[in-house]
Amino acid sequence: MKVKVLITSLVLTWCASLSAQDWGHWKVWGDTHDGYYQNPVLPADFSDIDCIEHDGVYYMISSTFQFQPGMIIMKSTDMVNWTLAGYAVKDIRQISPAMNYDVMDRYGRGIWAGAIRWFRGRFYVYFGTPDEGYFMTSAEKVEGPWDDLTKMSIGGGWDDPCPFFDELGNGYLIATQFSDNYKTYVFSLSRNYKDILPDSRRLIHQGAGREANKLYKRDGWFYHLYSEVNYEGRRLMIQRSRVASGPYEGARPMSEVQRQWHEPNQGGFLFDSDGRCFFLTHHGDGDWSGRIASLLPVTWTADGWPVIGQSNAQGIGEMVWRYPIPTVGIQRDQHKSTVGTQRRIQYWQRRTTKQTSPGSDFWEWNYYPREDKETVTRRAGLMRVRLEAFLPLERDNLLKVGNILSTRSWRTQHSRITVKLKLSQLADGQRAGICHFSGPWSMFGVEQAGRVRYLFFQSDSSSAHRLDALQGQHAKLIYLRTEWGLDGLSRYSFSFDGIHFRFADGCDYQLRWANYRGDRVGLFTYNNFLESGIATFDVLENRHDLLE
Repeated sequence: MKVKVLITSLVLTWCASLSAQDWGHWKVWGDTHDGYYQNPVLPADFSDIDCIEHDGVYYMISSTFQFQPGMIIMKSTDMVNWTLAGYAVKDIRQISPAMNYDVMDRYGRGIWAGAIRWFRGRFYVYFGTPDEGYFMTSAEKVEGPWDDLTKMSIGGGWDDPCPFFDELGNGYLIATQFSDNYKTYVFSLSRNYKDILPDSRRLIHQGAGREANKLYKRDGWFYHLYSEVNYEGRRLMIQRSRVASGPYEGARPMSEVQRQWHEPNQGGFLFDSDGRCFFLTHHGDGDWSGRIASLLPVTWTADGWPVIGQSNAQGIGEMVWRYPIPTVGIQRDQHKSTVGTQRRIQYWQRRTTKQTSPGSDFWEWNYYPREDKETVTRRAGLMRVRLEAFLPLERDNLLKVGNILSTRSWRTQHSRITVKLKLSQLADGQRAGICHFSGPWSMFGVEQAGRVRYLFFQSDSSSAHRLDALQGQHAKLIYLRTEWGLDGLSRYSFSFDGIHFRFADGCDYQLRWANYRGDRVGLFTYNNFLESGIATFDVLENRHDLLE
């Protein structure tokens, strides 16, 4: 055991020396195809992570706020290469009417952090919303179908719940009341696990800035993980007890604040087939790319306390950027050959110009859409989006435009999204195109005024300006593109043949963070005057390349 700990320590020391130059300036990320991975493993907005392993497959969830469908679920066989598994919330209107296209009043709110667990043949997801309270749902398969949401007894003012199920079938829920000095309680769950037993609550911790609850059991100890937020920043903390309801001892840090690395903190434990422990986490201090995800190795001290990342002189964890890929449930030599082949295929997919790049399936509606005005079809690697225009809640305010289909903006050396937009069915007063938004926003596309169609650009900090009038065949079809690099500076461009693109002068846009979210790319249309006009998009590219 001592030899194993020594080897792990030496590997961590070596890997820690291979730090990224500066935050956000990585040239590679994820699987580096040499038996190692480079953090981040997901350089896009996957906030409030929780994760589990079941039957040799790893699953993670991430909060989705006002986006539809809600609570994304990802899966992986090695904790590094992740694909979409589905969504736990099929209809966000079950949370509140404010999540619908005709209200749109949950920016920065909606679905916050949650937890996923598997127990006795079912997956369970619990999460909170700051206004409405706690919800849960369950399914036999992670891909669904998931049950309709069940509203729990705990109302607004609470955050970040996490369940635990013991070997006798008892269920517990750990929960923090942020509206009352961040008091953290453990509740017993009802026999069907759909609600708490109010009289069962036990106070186990309190103090300003507590979030990101997780509850685990290991070697006879219950471990309560949480993120502590103070004037220094966020750090991961842990305390433990012999019984779920406490009292808990310890309350010690597992990692440093690390503001230079955007505060890795909220996440969950995973183990590979060699028994090595890892912590899948988001970086809690978001920028334009949102709260991106990293995978950190974990060592356990002789007296049973975890250290996340490379242990410093004080025995507290710090960021690790490069590390051997976790071992999957096959022998190591087989792991190198078969999984290596899979990784090469995934690398090719990152470079392709078709709809197979990472993130290509992560399209969600901004709020619940008006279903009679949208049609999305996928076939042969192509996604077609048909949007019928209707009035926005506020004229020319992108955040109040219904039926925006959006996806995350990834932080890679070169990201690019290209769409083909058919203009033949546009109507007077209609706008259609491609956009970026979080709180700040910009839109680039085509506006019809009378019988004339213009290329236009507008942002939240500038009035609309028209670039060119479209004449003849150019008024029927146009290609629109946005591309950006590690600096998050988007450049819009257009083409009439899909080959030769021209950058739109004066239309550069710096991607930004707002409403606890990184930037999103979206497809939009609306009409300022009446319900009239149709925009049809073909998504041709959704690239997030390792190399150009």
